[in-house]
Amino acid sequence: MPKAVRLSEKLATFSDHWKPRVVATFNGHDVMVVKLKGAFVWHAHPDTDDFFHVLKGRLRIELRDGAVDLGPGDLYVVPKGVEHRPVADEEVELLLIEPEGTPNTGDPSTAADKLRI
Repeated sequence: MPKAVRLSEKLATFSDHWKPRVVATFNGHDVMVVKLKGAFVWHAHPDTDDFFHVLKGRLRIELRDGAVDLGPGDLYVVPKGVEHRPVADEEVELLLIEPEGTPNTGDPSTAADKLRI
């Protein structure tokens, strides 16, 4: 029987930060949830855009020429090749969508492993 993916239930299964969890896939893309707190590394994705949708909390995406502030329900797409750094002063819960295998740091040697839940 088909079953809906309950994002709140998936997010309740972990507490660590900056480690995306794959909750579904479609058309070669990972649909992920992640919790963030603090500042991530400056990075870029040379071959793909970076999609952020805030589910809970507030997120600032710093760009070299400014910043974008996001709250619950907001989304922002960082264009491919644009250097950026997500910053969460308090814990944030996000929905991310990106091509399967895309490293979260833009570099496979420093990227977090994506777990399937």
